[in-house]
Amino acid sequence: MAEYKGTHGTKIQNYTSDPANPLTGQVWYNATTNNLKYEYQSTTSAWATGNNLNTARSYISGCGTQTAALAFAGNDGTPPEVSNLTELYNGTNWTEVNNLQTSRQMAGAAGISTAALAFGGNASPARNKTENWNGTNWTEVNDLGTARYLVAGAGTNTAALAFGGYAPGGPTVNTELWNGTNWTEVNNLNTNRYSQQGAGTQTSAIAIGGTPAPTGNTELWNGTNWTVVNNLNTARQNAAAAGTDNTSALYFGGSPGVALTETWNGTNWTETADLNTARRGLGGAGTKTSALAFGGNPGFKASTEEFNTGVVGGSWVTSGSLNTARDSLAGCGTNTAALAFGGEAPPGKQALTELYNGTNWTEVGDLGNSRSGLAGAGTTAAALAFGGAEGGGVSARTELYNGSSWSNQSAMVNARSRLAGIGTSTAALGFGGQSPTTANTELWNGSNWTEVNNLGNAGYGLAGAGTSTAGLAFGGQPRNAKTELWNGTNWTAVNDLNTAKYQLAGAGTQTSALKYGGLTNTGATESWNGTNWTEVADLNNARAKLAGAGASNTAALAFGGDGPPGITGATEQWNAGPQSRTIDTD
Repeated sequence: MAEYKGTHGTKIQNYTSDPANPLTGQVWYNATTNNLKYEYQSTTSAWATGNNLNTARSYISGCGTQTAALAFAGNDGTPPEVSNLTELYNGTNWTEVNNLQTSRQMAGAAGISTAALAFGGNASPARNKTENWNGTNWTEVNDLGTARYLVAGAGTNTAALAFGGYAPGGPTVNTELWNGTNWTEVNNLNTNRYSQQGAGTQTSAIAIGGTPAPTGNTELWNGTNWTVVNNLNTARQNAAAAGTDNTSALYFGGSPGVALTETWNGTNWTETADLNTARRGLGGAGTKTSALAFGGNPGFKASTEEFNTGVVGGSWVTSGSLNTARDSLAGCGTNTAALAFGGEAPPGKQALTELYNGTNWTEVGDLGNSRSGLAGAGTTAAALAFGGAEGGGVSARTELYNGSSWSNQSAMVNARSRLAGIGTSTAALGFGGQSPTTANTELWNGSNWTEVNNLGNAGYGLAGAGTSTAGLAFGGQPRNAKTELWNGTNWTAVNDLNTAKYQLAGAGTQTSALKYGGLTNTGATESWNGTNWTEVADLNNARAKLAGAGASNTAALAFGGDGPPGITGATEQWNAGPQSRTIDTD
C-alpha cells in the first residue's frame, strides 16, 4: 500500500494536540484523541438582501444575471391587476425603463438584460403575444402558436424555448421553438403542467415543478426531446429558477409561500440555503451559483435577494469573560487586542476600562467619567471615547486613552447617547444617536469635532465599521435594516441587512464587515462583502447592547451585553478562516 508521503510528498506529523496555526490543506495525527485531521476552508451558500424593486408585484417575469437583470410584467395589485412595467437591475439598484407594449402577468421569459424575449401571459384571456427587448424598447414580433400563461422559458431572444403553461383548453405539454423570427412546435413535455419554471438554452434546458397537484417532476431537453429525470425533494409551483443548461440549475421559493431552495447537478436535487423571505410568484435570473430572486407574494413584494455559493463561513468561539459584566459599553481594537470601556451594570453607569490580550481581560485605567451608551474608536494604545449617557442626561464628552490613562478632550458639537463610532484616535467619525434621535455626523481631526453631512436616516443603537473616510453604518432604531456608505463626504444608501436590528455591534471595514447581536436578544450575525449582507453562524450567547472590535469580516470580537439570563461579560471571537475536520476516528 502506498504511503501518504509517497502520494502527497510529505509525512503526516504526530501531535499531542492540534497545531495552533495549521495551514489550509495540512493533515496531522492527534495522538491524544487518536484522530487523523485536516485543515480546510469553511464555505457556505447563502441568500443576501439587495435593494427593492421600484414597484412591488407578483407573478413577475425576469431574465439575465445577478448583476444585470430584467424584471417585467406581473401583478401589482391594482386593477386591472396586470402590468407592463419593466425594471433593470445593475447589481445594486433597480431602474424603471420603457414598458412592454402589452400588459400581462405570468409571462414566459428568455434572454439577458439587453436582449430579452417576453411571451405569453395572462390578461384575461391568455396571451400569445411575443415582444423583443433590444436594451431600450420592447417591440411586438410574431405570436406564439398557442396562447398560454404560467408558461416557462429558456434561451435567448433569438433562440428560445417556450414550454408548458395553461392554455384555453387547460394545462399543456406544448413546446415551441423560437428562431429569432417565428415560433415552431417541437416535441412535447412528457407531463401536462403549468406554473413550472425553466432554465438553460434552446438545446439544453430544464423544466421544473409546477401543477396540477404541485409536482416535483423534472424534465431535461436535449434539443430534440424531453426526458423525465429525478424529482425535486419538495414538490411545488409558482417558484423561480436560474441556470445555464440542463446540468446546472437553481430552483427557489414557490407555493404555498416557501423559502426552499434546491440545486441541480445534472442528476439530483439537493437542498441548500433558504431564501430570507418566503414567497411565490417571484422572478428569477442568473446561474446555479450566482442568482437573483425578486418580487412575489404574499403581499406583492418588492424585495430582492442575491444567492452566492462559496461564501466564507466561520464560527464564534468563547473566550475569557470581562471582569465586570455590563451592557451599553463601547470598544475598539482587534479580535486579539481590544479595549472595553464604560457601560452599565449595577449599581449604575461605569467608568471601568479593560484590556484584552487575545485570551483574557485585565483592568486598566478608568474613564474620567462614568457613562453608558457611548462610542469608541482607535486601538488599545490610542483610543477615543465620546458621547453617551452621563449623570442624568446625554453627554458630548470626549476622552483620549494613551495606553494607560484617559484625558478629557474637546467635546462633540452635539451631545447624544447610543451613537456609533469608527476610525482612529486622530481621525474618527461619530454618527446617529439619541436625545433626540438624530442623523447628525461629526468628524474628529485629533483636536476638534466638526459637523459634516448627515446620515440619510436618523437612528440610534446603530453600529459601524471602517474609517473616517470610508465607513459603513448599519441597523439602528428606527432605521431598522438600513445600511449606508460614507465616502469621506457623503452617506449613500446601499443594500440592507437581512434582518432589522438595533443595539447591535459591528466590526471591520467598508468592504469587509461583520454585524452581530442586537434586539430582540439575538445572536444573529451577518457578513458584508462590500455589496451584500450574508447570514452566517450566530453568536453562542444571544445578546444586545454589546460591543465589538475587529479588522474585517474574518476576525472580530464580541463582548458584554444584555441577554438571557441578563447582563453578561461573555466574550467571543469570530474566526472565518480555515477549520479542522476529523478524517478518521479509529
